[in-house]
Amino acid sequence: MNTKPDHSGIIDYNAAISTDIDENYRLFSRIFQNDDTVVLRIFENRHDPSIRFLGICVNGMIKTNSIYQSITAPLMQMQFHENTDRMQQVQKEIITSLDLKSRITVSDVVQDILYGDTAIFVSGSGSAVSVETKGWSSRSISEPDSEKSLKGSKEGFTEAMIVNTSLIRRRILTSDLKFQFLRLGTRTNTLVCVAYMESLVDKKVLTDFLRRLKTVKSDGVLDINYINEQIKDRRYSPFKTSGSTEKPDVAAAQLLEGRIALLVDGSPIVMTVPYLFIENFQSPDDYYLNFYFASIGRVLRIIGFLVTISLPSIYLALITYHREMLPASFSTAIAEAAKGVPFPTFVECILMLFVFEVLRETGIRMPGKIGQALSIVGGLVVGQAAVEAKIVSAPMVIVIAFTGITGLIVPRLNGAAILIRLLALLCTAILGLYGFVLFMIVVLIHLLSIQSYSYPYIALSTQPQAVKDIYIRAPLNKMKTRPMFAKDRYRR
Repeated sequence: MNTKPDHSGIIDYNAAISTDIDENYRLFSRIFQNDDTVVLRIFENRHDPSIRFLGICVNGMIKTNSIYQSITAPLMQMQFHENTDRMQQVQKEIITSLDLKSRITVSDVVQDILYGDTAIFVSGSGSAVSVETKGWSSRSISEPDSEKSLKGSKEGFTEAMIVNTSLIRRRILTSDLKFQFLRLGTRTNTLVCVAYMESLVDKKVLTDFLRRLKTVKSDGVLDINYINEQIKDRRYSPFKTSGSTEKPDVAAAQLLEGRIALLVDGSPIVMTVPYLFIENFQSPDDYYLNFYFASIGRVLRIIGFLVTISLPSIYLALITYHREMLPASFSTAIAEAAKGVPFPTFVECILMLFVFEVLRETGIRMPGKIGQALSIVGGLVVGQAAVEAKIVSAPMVIVIAFTGITGLIVPRLNGAAILIRLLALLCTAILGLYGFVLFMIVVLIHLLSIQSYSYPYIALSTQPQAVKDIYIRAPLNKMKTRPMFAKDRYRR
């Protein structure tokens, strides 16, 4: 079936490829018109000029030398057999690349070309062959800034999909590791990869995850979050129900526990599901350090999160509503420090939290060393100046500073901590400690109601093997079972 000239101006991407080289040249010239990065070239066989070829590729996404050495030069010099299928001879005898794909529709060819392959057409053949010639530049492998590790691997994912899959494959040398490729984004046609261990993954979770991916209807998928926000459980919850990492060793460990990983071409972040609340407090270093130190660090993170969401509210409640609960000397010292401050305690707290978040955000957005200096100097200068000017009291500065420091110990929950802290302050300002306790009960009920791909977000159990890696990190020789969402739970 030949592609007929379309005088309506509409291109039928589902049409079959024409046997006429000139017709194919005109068609793809229309498809890629006004795009100077796309190269189209017609060339002939030296022994038989009637045998013509059309090559199409995107400049900047290919290895130019490999195209000449393994494609164009052999095609021009090859002697074709009579009464044989030329395309089959090209695939079997001429092109030496291991990655060849035969294409019969225009849409498939366009997709391959835009992803760095080179499309070859042969006169008289109603199909094309896509040759793997990708050769774009990418960032080298380095340790991610967001997941610094004291011990263990220093490698991090990059923006290149093939590099990221190889980093995982190097760590799990088994055919049980599977990679499934999909394309999402109606305009970007972004390549995404679903990775899992076939013998460990829960098939129901995998089916549900693939179904959710097919519901993504965005024009563009440029990062993992473009997908995550559309397929996550409890979309409006401040808590994450899917994990993310930039470290291949972490992703490999998650796969070995029966989880599913999602990679997006162009993003160095890998998403993992299902995801439990306790994972917010886990660190890759927990499994590279002695279990005593790892357990202490995890307990400190949990305490730090509880402090950062509750300390301002408890201070506000004690100062405003329940001053009788404080020792007389302590209450007097606070009252003396607050003398002359024009704002009530609630306004003081909100003002200082706002200033702290502004300084923190500015430090993040500024270049490395400048941002660190700005955060430290800004905090010292603003805090000292505010106390001397009697805008805020010194105890409030101490409370907010400690709140901010403990908030940094669990960066994965930073967004949720800010929202919970603010709402808790509002409830405390209205009802005192009663309002704070009621709000915390609501938060706990919300956490218990969340599920991540049909698994409870907070796992409650009294069995030792169920809590071996929850609040503390047990010795590795005692961790004999996988998490509850692994198909094979009884063998580590």
